Parts: sequence; structure tokens; C-alpha cells
Amino acid sequence: MSASLGAYMAIEFFNTNISPEAVKQASKTLKSTWVSEGRLVKKFEADLTKRLGLKNPVALNSCTSALHLGLAVSGVGPGDEVILPAQTFIATGLAVLMQSAKPVFADIQPDTGNIDPVAIRKKITRRTKAIIPVHWGGYPCDMDEINALAKEFKLSVVEDAAHALGAVYKNKPIGAISRFTAFSFQAIKHLTTADGGALCCMSPVDFRKAMARRWFGIDREHSQLSILGERQYNVKEVGYKYHMNDLNAAIGLGNLFDFRKNLKHRQEIARLYRENLSNTVGLKLLNYASNRKSACWLFTILVEDRLNFIKKLSEHGIPASVVHQRIDRNIVFGGICLDLVNQKIFNEQQVSIPLHNKLTDDQINKIVKVIKQGW
Repeated sequence: MSASLGAYMAIEFFNTNISPEAVKQASKTLKSTWVSEGRLVKKFEADLTKRLGLKNPVALNSCTSALHLGLAVSGVGPGDEVILPAQTFIATGLAVLMQSAKPVFADIQPDTGNIDPVAIRKKITRRTKAIIPVHWGGYPCDMDEINALAKEFKLSVVEDAAHALGAVYKNKPIGAISRFTAFSFQAIKHLTTADGGALCCMSPVDFRKAMARRWFGIDREHSQLSILGERQYNVKEVGYKYHMNDLNAAIGLGNLFDFRKNLKHRQEIARLYRENLSNTVGLKLLNYASNRKSACWLFTILVEDRLNFIKKLSEHGIPASVVHQRIDRNIVFGGICLDLVNQKIFNEQQVSIPLHNKLTDDQINKIVKVIKQGW
């Protein structure tokens, strides 16, 4: 691509990556007319394990379903409390309410946007049942400390890894660390199935329960068809219509072919941003520890005078976005938690700049140049 052409292309904030192989697989599946949950869902689950090291992934129709299912299998119910950060998408908190439990918001680390284990401890009560760490932007939380707290107080951990497919914590892939991990395959995520999600389960017992409860509580693997034509079953727990279908799985399988390459590209763009913006006046980069690797779904920075920053970039055709503001501002959760000191500062300064595989070198250079000019 020539420098002149790259410079004049519109810069997108997000970009949906659909590989040619995904188009091929989806077309083949549609032509087969076998589009409900079947062999491709099983293959997608197997490939998530084989290619990415995920532990017992249960393919679902969304990450919200995955979070809810994880909480349900954990036994979270009415009167229980679940600790989570306010720095996330509203779905994280709604999944708690879906179990008639109470979301309890703990403060974040100001230099990562991730929940602070020290703040979690302060929020634990006799009613606490689970913790939902959210890997903000794809950067792993302090999972050793969080899982140590969970073990000490006999709590379930359901990681919200909607941003974090491909992230690594201390040489372990996110999705192979805690009791449960929820992933998103929504349109603009690293790996898309058009829409979808997965719940990873460390325990084979949890895995079997999640597999059954994703489809009305019916164990499809072990429920035989009777001579009357219906499966023979006797459901003992509430189940849901959360399963993934073969069309979504076909898209996911196709996109898995170049996932590693695309992830590496995103991480390289993030490296260039960090290298070139490290000493910019009025801007602070988030922390990046050497013992973990971010999936780099977002590149969030902290800036002074955020409105002028966004306006300055917009004047040059560069989008910038506060992707998610603190969710405790919503009435459904009871309103702003005044004790989240770091969250308040982060919420006032955080903004993200474009990070996706379709960014050209010219566009990256332009973004860096405009930011370094000041605002």
C-alpha cells in the first residue's frame, strides 16, 4: 500500500475481521442446511482447546450467557453477593442480577483498570459467593492473588475475559487458570463467530453441568431418543437456551486459522504505541508487567483534558472512545459507589485509541504524530 493511499483511508475505531476461510466454512454450512448445534460446535470447542489451550470450553451464544451460566453453576443465588469492578460493560453486572444476587463493586488499580485484590478483600462478607475479575482491554488481572482470596474464603472465580482471548498470565493462557472463564466472540472481538461466547471450566464436574444447563438442563450426550421421537430426560436444575449453533461455529473455525497472526499484529501495534507515546506530556500509559501478555483488544490511555484530546483527534479524522464508563452509575445497580477512589480518577481520564488489524503503518504513524503535537 502506498503512503499516500494509506494516509487518506478513513481510520476506524473497531474493525470486524472475517477471514476468507470463515466465509467458505459458513457458506458450506448454510448449503448443508445443518445449522443448529452439531458436529461443528464440538469441533470449535476442540480447536479452542487444541489451538489456544482453553480448558473445557463450552460454546455458547454470548459472553453474557457464559457469565450467567458460570454464576449459576457456582450456586450463586438470591441474597448472595458477587464482587466485581465497575470498570466493565454493563453485562457483567447484569449477569449477577440475573441470579437475583447483589453486585458489590470493588475499586480498581489506577494503572491497569483491573480490579484490585486488596480492594476485593475489603468487600468480602459472609454473603460473598463469587468474584468476577475483568481483564480490562485484554490485560490479565492479578490472578494469583485473586484465586488465593477465593481459596481462603471458599469463593468461586468467574473471569470476565471478554477482552482477553489469547492473553497469558505467568505462562498460562487466560481460560486455563480459574474455576470459570467467560469469553466473547461478538462481532468486534479478536475472534468472532458473528455473535457468541464460551465458558471454560477447570473441573470436569462443572463442565458436565455447564454442558447440560446450556441446553435447558438436558444432557444431549446421554439422553437417547425414544421410539416416540423425543429425547428421554428428567431435568433436575434450571437450564437455558444458551448453546451455540453450527453456523456460528463455522465462522469461528474459519477465523481461528489466522487468529494467532492477527493477535501478534495487534500486540505489535500496541508495542509501537507504547514505544512512541511513552513520554508524551499530559498522557499516561497503563502498566504492563513482564509476567503477562495482553490480548490487546483495547489500547487505553489516561489523558488530561480528555474532551480536548478527543476533539483534537477528531479534527484529524482519528476516532477515540471511552469504550465503557463505570457501570455503577446505572440505577439498576443502586447508583455510584462513592468509595471507589481509583475508579473515579480512571473514569475521568481513560480513553482508547484505534487498535485493530486493518490499521496501516501510515495510520499508526498519523495517530502517534497527532497525539504528540498536543491538545
